[in-house]
Amino acid sequence: MNSGNGLVLIVEDDRNIASLQELYLARNGFDTHVETDGLRGLDAVARLRPVAVVLDVALPGLDGVTLCRRLRERDDWTPVLMVTARADESDRILGLELGADDYITKPFSPGELVARVNTVLRRSRGAPGGRTHVVGGLRVDTARRTVHRDGAEIELTATEFNLLVHLLDRRGRVFTRRELLAQVWGEESSYRDPRVVDVYVSQLRGKLGDASPIRTVRGVGYGATDMAG
Repeated sequence: MNSGNGLVLIVEDDRNIASLQELYLARNGFDTHVETDGLRGLDAVARLRPVAVVLDVALPGLDGVTLCRRLRERDDWTPVLMVTARADESDRILGLELGADDYITKPFSPGELVARVNTVLRRSRGAPGGRTHVVGGLRVDTARRTVHRDGAEIELTATEFNLLVHLLDRRGRVFTRRELLAQVWGEESSYRDPRVVDVYVSQLRGKLGDASPIRTVRGVGYGATDMAG
């Protein structure tokens, strides 16, 4: 049965948690499929083509961080919401560095999970219409959600792309980390550790190289300039 919002793949070895996630996602119009093993979860992404993956970090067979890395290595950019224990900060940061689109920490409310899935999907789909930013050798097409550097395409996660466009749309303005959390991640994310923004900026700079237009304003936050480097 197709519920209309697409299929969300849940990779979670705790069956009670997985059942609760299924229940709330189904109530909000999503079809769901559960895998309790990381290797089977990796196979299910390729087989089922879900709109998003809710991925636990601690899994048998293949842990969630490795699963996310393997997806990105094969150029699969399905949105990933990573589920971590509150103490696993290193796993959260590593997951984001490897291409996860967001994370949620246990314990969490099922309603928060659904809200995060919806937010990730909105970011990945983008807004209708579009514009093109050209900065040095960097070309950003917001309609096609593509980024090219000197003609070569650069793969970005949905969150990386939205952060870059947010800064380019407002070149010359400097944003605090808290402002970026609220405006790019959504207001429900404003309570989080602002260092998450630093991780994404670092990832963007690593991918864009010398073409990166992002500048750091010490003691304030980040902005974009009209010149790369």
